[in-house]
Amino acid sequence: MAAPDLLPDPVPRPIDHVLRGRPDAVALIDRAGTMTVAEAEAAVARLAGWLAAQRFAPGDRVATWLPKTRVACLMPLAAARAGLVHVPVNPVLKRAQVAHILADSGARMLLTQAARAATLEPGDAPMVTTEAGSGDAMPRSAADPAALAAILYTSGSTGRPKGVMLSHANLWLGAISVAHYLGITAEDRVLGVLPLAFDYGQSQLLSTWVAGAAVAPLDYLTARDVVKAVERVGATTLAGVPPLWTQLLETAWPDAAAGSLRRLTNSGGALTPAMVRALRARFPAARLFAMYGLTEAFRSTYLDPALVDAHPDSIGRAIPFAEVMVVRPDGGAARPGEAGELVHAGPLVAQGYWQDAARTAARFRPAPAFSRYGGIAVWSGDNVVADDVGLLRFVGRDDEMIKTAGNRLSPQEIEEAVTAGGEVVEAVAVGVADARLGQAIVVVLRGDAAREPALRERLKRDLPTFMQPSRIEWRAELPRNANGKLDRAAIAREVRA
Repeated sequence: MAAPDLLPDPVPRPIDHVLRGRPDAVALIDRAGTMTVAEAEAAVARLAGWLAAQRFAPGDRVATWLPKTRVACLMPLAAARAGLVHVPVNPVLKRAQVAHILADSGARMLLTQAARAATLEPGDAPMVTTEAGSGDAMPRSAADPAALAAILYTSGSTGRPKGVMLSHANLWLGAISVAHYLGITAEDRVLGVLPLAFDYGQSQLLSTWVAGAAVAPLDYLTARDVVKAVERVGATTLAGVPPLWTQLLETAWPDAAAGSLRRLTNSGGALTPAMVRALRARFPAARLFAMYGLTEAFRSTYLDPALVDAHPDSIGRAIPFAEVMVVRPDGGAARPGEAGELVHAGPLVAQGYWQDAARTAARFRPAPAFSRYGGIAVWSGDNVVADDVGLLRFVGRDDEMIKTAGNRLSPQEIEEAVTAGGEVVEAVAVGVADARLGQAIVVVLRGDAAREPALRERLKRDLPTFMQPSRIEWRAELPRNANGKLDRAAIAREVRA
């Protein structure tokens, strides 16, 4: 069972205290072997000592641009212990994006690999090192939980990445909350396939350790690599985003590997009912957690796995320490069945965007008058609707809604209908300007174009006329952003060009 002090435990602590398992328990599994909690704690202390020896000022930013090495996993704790702010850079980013993040964050140092360092140009970083040292061991910090601990940069699919400022309290309470509702135990082995620069990947690392469990970080090239890793480490928990689940469902799974998984978690995009059915069939022993989160609040909602079969399109209710509201344009509370903006209040709300007062003011605004927490809330820009028992369903972003023939349509609703019959693998719905309709519906698909007649015939049966795609475009692959999500902005730009 989960550590008994996980909840209620609303008192945040410095994030470098997160290694809480038995000293002899395994904390990290990789191809080099294992690290116990005691070994990981000692490594954090020495890494923090090396950082302190660089004589940076308190609060200075240090960046990492690394695959999932041991140092990459330990740096979020070591930097915090040394009084610094960690800026993890997604390893799939290229020089121009990395240079922007380094300049925007004002990072004093970049820790990376030689091959990556060779792609940088003079002036991209004031100090570049390709090897972490070992210094005098530093004790656990006594940092103010409200102090800044990390800056996580968004993927930047709709513009230059912006840095979300996360405090020790944000990270600590987020880890406690996730570990609690997922029911992670000391016996769990969590396969870490998500980028550590992605809030979902960072959350997976921290929530595993705060529950005293082991994480197995994995950099993979193919879905088959993930299957092999599940077998190799005996993983009980796997987190993913919808495009990864699609690839994993297309891959053969030995019964033993599929059977070892006890917990699947999804965020970074809503699951379709068809995908929920497929995952439940492929992994019958696993509890499936549908979740919703945004970097600005780390995590917002989850659906109890007991409800997923009856409510496959739901993102559930607020997680512990979060207040999630559905707000009408006039600022009032939306009624059941009425769509509104998802607004998140409470101690998981981030501190805003790094050195970007304008975008901070637009997204981080006072909570609605009916909020229990009050204070500053994250106004997500995402539209959701709650049913009569308070379960939420994602509708779509304001800027992605399709306005056609006087109707406001959710792209997700169209995509679910398109993928429901199995003719296609993935779908993205986009609205394009149309003189008669306002916007026409274009769907971009991954799959076999020869299935289009059957798809069109089924859609004529399943959808009303105003929801029928005006155009269908087929692709061998759909573009993805740095976090593995479908790059909707790139697809929309291509379709509208």
